[in-house]
Formats: sequence, C-alpha cells, structure tokens
Amino acid sequence: MSAATNVTTHVFHPASAPDYVPLPQMRQLQLTRLQAVVRRAWDHVALFRERMTARGLKPEDIRSLDDLRLLPFTVKTDLRDTYPFGLFASPMQEVVRLHASSGTTGKPIVVAYTKEDLEVWTSAIVRCFAACGVTRGDVVQNAYGYGLFTGGLGAHYGAEALGATVIPISGGNTDRQIMVMRDFGVTAICCTPSYFIHLVERAVELGVDVRSLPLRVGIFGAEPWTNSMRRHMEAAAGIRAQDIYGLSEIIGPGVAIECECQDGLHIIEDHFYPEVIDTETGEPVPDGIEGELVLTTLSKRAMPMIRYRTRDITSLVTESCPCGRTLRRMRRIGRRSDDMIIIRGVNVFPSQVEAALLAIEGTVPHYQIILTREKGLDVMEVRVEVTPGMFSDKVGAIEDLNRKIVHVLDQTLGIRVAVRLVEPHGIERSEGKAKRVIDRRNLEQ
Repeated sequence: MSAATNVTTHVFHPASAPDYVPLPQMRQLQLTRLQAVVRRAWDHVALFRERMTARGLKPEDIRSLDDLRLLPFTVKTDLRDTYPFGLFASPMQEVVRLHASSGTTGKPIVVAYTKEDLEVWTSAIVRCFAACGVTRGDVVQNAYGYGLFTGGLGAHYGAEALGATVIPISGGNTDRQIMVMRDFGVTAICCTPSYFIHLVERAVELGVDVRSLPLRVGIFGAEPWTNSMRRHMEAAAGIRAQDIYGLSEIIGPGVAIECECQDGLHIIEDHFYPEVIDTETGEPVPDGIEGELVLTTLSKRAMPMIRYRTRDITSLVTESCPCGRTLRRMRRIGRRSDDMIIIRGVNVFPSQVEAALLAIEGTVPHYQIILTREKGLDVMEVRVEVTPGMFSDKVGAIEDLNRKIVHVLDQTLGIRVAVRLVEPHGIERSEGKAKRVIDRRNLEQ
C-alpha cells in the first residue's frame, strides 16, 4: 500500500513541530490554507458551490479568518444525502483509500483520502502520540477496530511513523489481548475507554494484575468519557489515561489530543480550524463559553469539510499550556448536543449519570439507561452493575446502595429515576463503543 511506504518517511522533531509556532505565523498559515480549501471546494463540490452562491459569496470574499463565519455549515445529513461520492473534490484515480461509518441509521458516511491526505493524517497522529509521551521504542497495542472504521488504521500508521512497535491486534478476543499485553511487554494501548475497563476486569479474573505490567499510558477515544472514568482507569491499571479526539468526517482520530498536562485537548489547528457556536443560533460564541464544536479542514484534498457541525459540546481554552504548545485547546468532550435525553421536560445527558455513579462506592462503571413509555409518560431506568463483594453481601446492603444511587441521581439530574442493580457482568460488554442508552419508547407507542 502506498500509505505504508509514505509513513516511514515521517520523523518527529519536537523543536520544529507546528505545535510550537508563534501565533501570528499560525494564523497566516491558517488563512492561506483556508483560502485554498474554499477555492478547491468551490471548484469541485457542487453542493458547496450552490450554497455559497445562494449567499452571494465567492472564494475571493474570504479575506480573513473572521470571514469563515460567512460560509455555510456542513452537517452529517449532507454526507448521507450525497452518498457515496457526491462531496468528493478529487477524481477517483487520485483517491487511494475509502473509509465509512457503521451507519446505524440510513446509509453509511463515506470519506475519502488522497496520498497527501494520508500523509497529513499520519503526521497529525505522530504529533498526538508524541504529546502523550509515546516515543520510539514504545510497544503499542492497537485495539481499535481495523477496517472501514478510521480508528485502527489511523492509530496504526501514526504510531509506526513515530518509530514505535505496533501490535495490530484490533478489537475483540479479550483473553488474547491480555496475553499479548503481558507477554509482549506492551507499554501503550489504544482503544475505547469502555473496552479498556472490560480488559482490566477480565485480567483480574485471569489472575493478571495490569498494574504490575510495563503498560504506562492509554490513548482512549471514540466515545465520550468523564474525568471520573479517567481516575477509575488510572487507579485500576496504574497508567496515565490520555484523551484523543477525532471523527471520520474530518479525518479520523488525530484532530486533537491531551498533552501530559491533561488539561484540555490541543487541536492540530494548522490542519483543522476550530470554532465554537451557539447550538440554537449558529453564531460563534466567545472563547471559554460552551457550545458546539465546528471544524474546517484546512488541507484535506479528497473531501474538504467546510464548517462541519460535529454536535460535540465543548469550549476553547485561551490560557497558555505549561507544555509550551501554542496550539489552542478545547475542553474534553463530555457530551453531544444530539445525545441529550429529555425526560418529563428535563434535559439529561449520559455523562451526568456516569459521573454520579462513579462517585458511589460499590458500583462499577458499567451502566445502561433504558427509556420506556408507560401510560403516555416517559420512564427512565438506570441499570447499574455492582461489585462482586457488594453483590454477595447482605440484602440490606444492596437495598441501602439502591436507595443511595436513587438519591444521588435525583440530586444530579433533578428528576426521580428508577434504579435496578444487576450482578457483575450483568450488562453486556462492548468491544468498541459502549451502548449506554437503549430507547424503547418508539417500539412501545
């Protein structure tokens, strides 16, 4: 594969990396690239050209970074409506790879890469891994799924280009994952946070203490997770848990990363320009104010994305980072604007439930939210796994724990929800993204 040949040429030199360039130089680079990508989209993507024309805009109207707000948004339905290749800006003979989302509803989202796009992606992952402290000589167990999902191959080529030893184990086969982690001297692992928790639990059952292994860092992404979850993983496995962010529509993993300070994610903004907007009005909000993250690809050739609405909720951090990177940071993604649950007029996010449960002794971070409808009213039940010790304890202790969880969730969410405690492993484990919410309301209408 041509990408495999290309990635071996990448060498990471921290002192010369774009992560540290002065802001005026970065802004000029961003503007130059923005103007070029707008021109490319105008020339080759009919939908974008039509929307710009409807606004009375032409590429030459983009004279500053502030003019970005004049451009139309792109949303996920645009990719489905133009399935499969309607947003491509490169002819197929220049496209060297296609990826696609799993597509739980409707048609999948298809994304394309030229040879140059793969080089950008690889270099972004190299910078991300370096920010996490991964170096040449680390042994990286890549348990993200390979195939149409962008996670596996994205992480693979980046870690390989950095000079690390990559184990392309993909997802699943948990017992084998643990054997490899132990026998191959793995020092870094890439997977979803929910799957890593499952790995650690299964290791305990097999008599393997992950804390005694060389493993020192985990790079976790592909699903929202909380700081409470971070503390749980770091204590259970004796590692440093790092958050990586990305999405297929933009490029895959590698859009943003936590450095070792673990205080926000540095955006690789020389390739991915960030905005935060009000979810209702679509207008940009000031730095530090929470809103919806919007991303524009500045160097993507095969499929440029202009002002893509991610639906992820965050804010931009203005303070400088002690690590010295001048790249702007965003706060960790704890929720999405489209995963909000409305129960009897109250807005509920799964992340609120997770944070509340992790603060209660006797529970483990495996839960599901079950939504049903009774007599025309929405009902929310939270199913929570308890620890083996708690489950084998007296009935009174279980009842006390149940009451405590009900009370904590009531205080956190502002509504009373039903709680059902289940035995260890009573909630199905996922080898990829955890399925936290099961909505049965439509089926029961």
